[in-house]
Amino acid sequence: MSIIDPNKEHVVCMDASKEGVDGVSIQEGRVVAYESRKLKEYEHKYSAYDLELTIVIRALKMWRHYLLGKKNCY
Repeated sequence: MSIIDPNKEHVVCMDASKEGVDGVSIQEGRVVAYESRKLKEYEHKYSAYDLELTIVIRALKMWRHYLLGKKNCY
């Protein structure tokens, strides 16, 4: 992993499965931050939509200080 440069563009990719959720922050084609965890017992009942939303919220909370004020890219 590398040091996050707040002046460079971030790409945040997230994924969820019935086993866990994970997300990566990428700059210039390199992973600069990674987040992953197993699902809690009650989360196994979540729909695919809710699992994806779980990692989106978690990643945004973790990396908010790097992402606030940045231009949104879709």
